Amino acid sequence: MYIRRTTIKNHQTGGTYFTHRLVETRTEEDFARFVSNLITSEPDATKWHLVMDNLNTHVSESMVRLVAQHSGIKEDLGMKGKRGILQSMSTREKFLHDPGHKIICHFTPKHSSWLNQIEMWFSILARKVMRRGNFLSQDDLREKITSFIAYFNKAMSKPFRWTYQGKPLAV
Repeated sequence: MYIRRTTIKNHQTGGTYFTHRLVETRTEEDFARFVSNLITSEPDATKWHLVMDNLNTHVSESMVRLVAQHSGIKEDLGMKGKRGILQSMSTREKFLHDPGHKIICHFTPKHSSWLNQIEMWFSILARKVMRRGNFLSQDDLREKITSFIAYFNKAMSKPFRWTYQGKPLAV
C-alpha cells in the first residue's frame, strides 16, 4: 500500500488540495480512474490543471484518451508505439500539456523530484497525521488523511513562499 502523491489544482477555485488515493497498485487505469472521478466531481469546472511528476502512468494511453474525451476531441489518437499522439511518451506528454484542453497536465522537471512546495505539504501531512500515527486499517488511515485535508483547506491553506534563488546551496 502507498499514498499516490498527486496534487490537483482547480483553476476556478484558485487551488485546493482535493484528495488522496490509497491504492494497492499503481497502474495507468488506477490513475486515469482517479482523475476521471475527480473531474466528474465538479462538472462546472471549465479547466483543470494537474501538477505531477513524470511517472509513466501519468503520460499513459489511458490519460490521453481521458483528456481527449473530456476535451471533446474526436480525432484519431493513433496507436501506442506506432503512430499519432499515442506513439511515444513524448508525443503523449505534449498532448497532455496542451493549454487548449479542459485537463492540462503540468509535469515537473525530471531532475527536481517534485516541486518543493508539494514536498512541503507532504511534510506537513507526515508530521500532523502520519508520524506516530496508529491506524487500525487502510480505511482508518484514509479517514484520518481525508479529515486532515478538509481541516487543512479550511484552517491552514495558504500559498507557500518560494525562496530559492537558483544558486547552488553549497559551494
